[in-house]
Amino acid sequence: MCNFPFFSIMVSMFSGVISSVLKGKKARNLGVAVNGIVIVLSAATLAYVMSTGESFVYTMGHYTAPWGNEIRVGVLEALTATFFSFVMLLSVLGGMKHLSRELEDRSLGMYFLFLNLMLGAILALIYTNDIFTAYVFIEINTIAACGLIMVRKTGPVYVAATRYMIMSLMGSGLFLIGVCILYTVTGHLLMPNIQESVKMLMLRGEYHIPLLMVIILITAGLAIKSGLYPFHSWMPAAYGFSLPSSSAILSGLVSKSYIFLLIKIIYRVVGKDTILGSDIIKVLFAFSVFAIILGSVGAIREKDIRYMNAYSSVAQIGYVYMGIGLGSRAGMVAAMFHILVHAATKSLLFISAEGLSQASGHTYRIQELKGAGYRSRLAGIGFTVGAFSLVGIPLFGGFISKISFAVAATEDPRKVVLVFIVIAISTLLNAIYFVRTVIIIYTPAAASEKSRRVKLGAAGCTAITVFAAVNFILGLFSGPFIGAIKQGIAMFQ
Repeated sequence: MCNFPFFSIMVSMFSGVISSVLKGKKARNLGVAVNGIVIVLSAATLAYVMSTGESFVYTMGHYTAPWGNEIRVGVLEALTATFFSFVMLLSVLGGMKHLSRELEDRSLGMYFLFLNLMLGAILALIYTNDIFTAYVFIEINTIAACGLIMVRKTGPVYVAATRYMIMSLMGSGLFLIGVCILYTVTGHLLMPNIQESVKMLMLRGEYHIPLLMVIILITAGLAIKSGLYPFHSWMPAAYGFSLPSSSAILSGLVSKSYIFLLIKIIYRVVGKDTILGSDIIKVLFAFSVFAIILGSVGAIREKDIRYMNAYSSVAQIGYVYMGIGLGSRAGMVAAMFHILVHAATKSLLFISAEGLSQASGHTYRIQELKGAGYRSRLAGIGFTVGAFSLVGIPLFGGFISKISFAVAATEDPRKVVLVFIVIAISTLLNAIYFVRTVIIIYTPAAASEKSRRVKLGAAGCTAITVFAAVNFILGLFSGPFIGAIKQGIAMFQ
């Protein structure tokens, strides 16, 4: 059982290599099968660590520190790996019809090459116990993400991928410099060893400035890569010009994997007390407030439904960083729960938006989507569920997220009023652009448009239905998820 996380990473990486020489359906079937295997292995791992109540460390090659490499598995890692791999599979299924139409057989093989590499990289970022290994898979994740964007081979796509690459390399560079300084100061790369060294250095009052620089560089690098405002400029084009499956995965999973790594570093590398003492938490909180408000304002101004969803992601990532910026366990629990909610909801929105576009003559202009909710009923329902969830309507996962952030804020009298105001303003702004879009897609269209009906395909219908059900589950049965997150964070400490 303890081999399963390692097997999940390796089977994803090797299947990517195999996909590169396959074409069409063979590459697609292999990618879907591997993703399914990873879900089963991750779910079995989650059941195992929850039953034992303890985390475990897998030492690769049986070489111990400081020469060996390790992966660490607790409840939070296993839960995140299971949920992320599940969302990735549904995202691929939701955009399957579009993939087959847009890509040739050779390009489809390359697409699943990048997809499998990305799955392996995300799992490695979740499980790794070595900070330099984290950097290696950050780069693999970046290359795979650029490949998913560029696979359409058009001019605007290349521009979007180039902007994404430039910003990502800037973030990766800052992260690597931080890792180099950290290794110079501590002499270790494994996270537990680094944490012990940092504690000793803090007690002796040594290397205060270098450690502060490490915190700043690593946090800034991961903030850039995850798209925290004002480092979000690459997001609208990257999400807007990508295939629906790619947009769903980039928004729902890739950005969140970097945030998950940051949470691991806060707890298991630098130490929560050291982070709180550096005041970087206050900076993250300030940026998150701007992200929540200005991301929502940007979404209101957009006339393209894809760009609207992209700017909405800026605001939702702001929510996650607000939870981290609260500097409390309750805030971190709220942030992690919102990561799960946003991963499922944003993927649902991107896939549903593509169905609405197909039902409207392949246009993405919001005003031209009138009646699309009737012509593609399931896509209309899916978009409505996703929109209501992020607005914060009761019964949906997004409502529980906002309640969790509000409750966490009450532990800090200095921030509670500001958090309440930000949540209230954000909810109002979210309602403006999401409810407006829902009203438009259910506004009766011209008579010539009423007869147009679009079939999403069995895979697309399944993906939207399951995503919508997940939103209800996260809203109505949030207790087990929040309990698992609390247990996982306790294991971190």
